Amino acid sequence: MSIPLRPSSGGEPGPKAPSAYERMGGHDTFVRLVAAFYRGVAVDEPLRALYPEEDLGPAEERLRMFLEQYFGGPNTYSEKRGHPRLRMRHASFAVTPAQRDRWLTHMMAACDEVALPEPENTELRSYLSYAANFMLNAED
Repeated sequence: MSIPLRPSSGGEPGPKAPSAYERMGGHDTFVRLVAAFYRGVAVDEPLRALYPEEDLGPAEERLRMFLEQYFGGPNTYSEKRGHPRLRMRHASFAVTPAQRDRWLTHMMAACDEVALPEPENTELRSYLSYAANFMLNAED
């Protein structure tokens, strides 16, 4: 995603506005957020069942890279995995309203732990809620 340059007072392009990724604290913030989320997933049996790998590490890395890219950080996710295609990648898993709610419970707890300032906190939480609803593909 490209952020347009803001014009300076002299009409010349000014410095680029920081991305949400930068405003949220960059890589370290996303590492902490995703690690906190997966600590919750690891002990939530119904949600854990959606993760086929024995080790959650690869899923943790994929989610971190995806979120970093989505919020304007490095394009590592696309470079390594191609277009996100979130619904397609999750189509083989029954993502029910109950599973969505479990996912959101752990993700919002991770947001609490990271404790971003406003408006970044609201921006992050809004996207996560939107994404969780977007992934629904089955009934309870």
